[in-house]
Amino acid sequence: MARKSQRLSVSATTPKSSHKRAASNTSLAAVRTKKSKATPTKSQYFSDQEIGDEKHANGTGDVEDLDEDEDVPSAPEEDLSEFESAPESADDDGDENDDEVYESESDQPKARRKSSSKKSATGTTKSSTKGSELWREGVKTGLGPGQQVIIKKPKARPAGKVPYTDDTIHPNTLLFLKDLKGNNNREWLKMHDPDFRQSEKDWFSFVEKLTERLAEIDDTIPELPVKDIIFRIYRDVRFSKDPTPYKPFFSAAWSRTGRKGPYAHYYIQVSPEESFVGGGLWHPEAAPTAAMRRAIDRRSRQFKDVLLDDKLRKEFLKGAPKNDAKAVKAFVTSNSENALKTRPKGFDADHPDIDLLRLRNYTIGRSLSEQELLGAGGFERVAELFGAMKPFITYLNSVVMPDEEEESDGSEDGDEEEASGESSGAEESASEGN
Repeated sequence: MARKSQRLSVSATTPKSSHKRAASNTSLAAVRTKKSKATPTKSQYFSDQEIGDEKHANGTGDVEDLDEDEDVPSAPEEDLSEFESAPESADDDGDENDDEVYESESDQPKARRKSSSKKSATGTTKSSTKGSELWREGVKTGLGPGQQVIIKKPKARPAGKVPYTDDTIHPNTLLFLKDLKGNNNREWLKMHDPDFRQSEKDWFSFVEKLTERLAEIDDTIPELPVKDIIFRIYRDVRFSKDPTPYKPFFSAAWSRTGRKGPYAHYYIQVSPEESFVGGGLWHPEAAPTAAMRRAIDRRSRQFKDVLLDDKLRKEFLKGAPKNDAKAVKAFVTSNSENALKTRPKGFDADHPDIDLLRLRNYTIGRSLSEQELLGAGGFERVAELFGAMKPFITYLNSVVMPDEEEESDGSEDGDEEEASGESSGAEESASEGN
């Protein structure tokens, strides 16, 4: 009878162990050699803990007390961000190339190299972003130990010999506006924000003082806060051909309702080369324009008397002589920018005041040099021009936004004119009959 082999008997009687014996270095080397797919090289962006977790998940490290049928838990899908893809299995490529062994990752085919990726601690694949700078430990900043970078905070220009006062425009304000015109971009203004804030403060104080004086000149102008009078320096470039984001000047307007509203305005604009003082109705809407044409058609004498005022002719009509035709011509020339080329609807082309009826702006103004604006005399000069402008502003408001008393007076005057016209017509017809 054949004797049983001791080897067979031992294997048959020995119970199967539920745990695997720790793999030795020799066996691990053999497994790595026979492994069909090359293991990705160690990433420099992972810590030791992340590498240990990855080896444990891929089965390439020492495994103790791990059941054969136990699955390695994977990261939950909800923890993946938009920069991470789903986890890949180690055996995704199948068993077709099990006999191929690559000594390094560079020897792998292109398709295989593309599939290798860096895995995070959760086992997910991170996609590299082109042009992005990944932070990692050990990046050099060029500074030695104990060294730091100090950026000096920009400061505004010093006042110099000329102090800042509330009722004057400081020369630094004009210098800032001049620099802004040559560097009209957001980056430059951000770097020169102290100069901008200092110039804006100087402008605000000047406007406040001018508001007080104007309220004395024209009692219909209320003392409104600065924010209701000044125009912002920021431009609306959405529908403009000029792409510059800022106005290279400061400006403000006064009326019974501030810088906005249907009333006639007093206006000032401060800029480095040439400042401007003026007022009136600039691009009025259809209703005020119609009211002005009706007033000129019915009572043109009132408007012409305003234009013949001595101070107004001297300051805003270039010293035109005290003559109806000369004063009207000077006024029409200064407002001819958007005037009609033909007669307005409802009026005859041979109307005696057709030049005034064609207008769509009713403004007066003049420029001021830098010497006139700066210094103690600048404030008084602006106030003087506003005083010369008052009769003109008062007349415009009486036409486009008349008070109740003025409205009743105007209707009575109109009735008298119509009555006188009718009587004269009756007399003429009677004389013709005789």
